[in-house]
Amino acid sequence: MQSPFIVELNEQNFRQVLEGSMQTPVLVHFWAPMSQESAQVIPDLQMLAQQYNGAFTLALLNCEQEQMIASQFGVQAIPTIALFVNGQAVDGMGGPQAIETIKEMLTKHLPSQDEMILKQASELIQSGEHAQALPLLEGLDDTVKQKGDVKLTLASCYLETQKFDQAKALLEHIPLEYQDNFYKGLIAKLELHAQAANSPEIQSLEASLSQAPEDADIANK
Repeated sequence: MQSPFIVELNEQNFRQVLEGSMQTPVLVHFWAPMSQESAQVIPDLQMLAQQYNGAFTLALLNCEQEQMIASQFGVQAIPTIALFVNGQAVDGMGGPQAIETIKEMLTKHLPSQDEMILKQASELIQSGEHAQALPLLEGLDDTVKQKGDVKLTLASCYLETQKFDQAKALLEHIPLEYQDNFYKGLIAKLELHAQAANSPEIQSLEASLSQAPEDADIANK
């Protein structure tokens, strides 16, 4: 499986990969073709790496081909899983493991899926791409969407994408401790829109637009 999150460890790259754990955790899977159990779990691990979308790097080490590296790590059993963070092994398991058990180990050390989605949405918002961030935020778990800071971020996206009714509904239920300057700025934007919508010029324009299809029909007859 070709992926930027999955690498095959060898003598040329293993130091570089482990140094990469200073920025992104690295999950090393020690396996060998002779061990069916160690080979069988690889597709599940690859799928997991894709689901986490870069929160960790999956490094596969074929212990038959790379015996020197395996011996440097002191691997006693195949398969063995080891998680490296900041260049150090912080967790690991020896022997066959269910993918759910490996997930539980990762959960202790990695951000949750919702946290990663929030981070991705925040980066899009900072780039001014509110329309792209909106579906990510809307797809979050309901318990996450109930948090005050998430509600404010979502309301901001609604305002920027001109979904004013949705923004208003959210801003009416912001807990007091989250009613900061950012919240006040969003309220001000919403009020400005409401004032503009009620201005005679806008009402006149809306009225003429609503008649425009009829005029077009008459012109086509």
